[in-house]
Amino acid sequence: MLKSASEPVKLRIARILHPSNPLCAADVIWLLEWIKKKVADDAPRLALVPQPHLIRSYTCFAEAAMALIHQRHGRILEAERLRAALAEAIAAVSAGA
Repeated sequence: MLKSASEPVKLRIARILHPSNPLCAADVIWLLEWIKKKVADDAPRLALVPQPHLIRSYTCFAEAAMALIHQRHGRILEAERLRAALAEAIAAVSAGA
C-alpha cells in the first residue's frame, strides 16, 4: 500500500487505521498532512492515476477533514467511517507513487 513511505511512517499509518486503535484528532491531522505532502511532492505521478480514483480520494480526504470540524469534545464520531475514508485517500496517493 505505501511503497515509498519510510518504515516508521508505514507503522504509524497502520496504527492509525487499525480498528482497535482509538482514533484521535492529532492522528487524523497528521495523516491528512501526510496525504497533502505526498500529493504536493508526487503531483506529476498522480497524473497516472485515473481521474475517477482521484476524485474519490479527494472526496474521502474532504470527508475526513469535515469529521474533524464536527467532532465533539475531542472525540471523533463514526471512527470506522473516518478510517475507511482515510484509507481510500491514501490509496490514490500510494497508487501514484
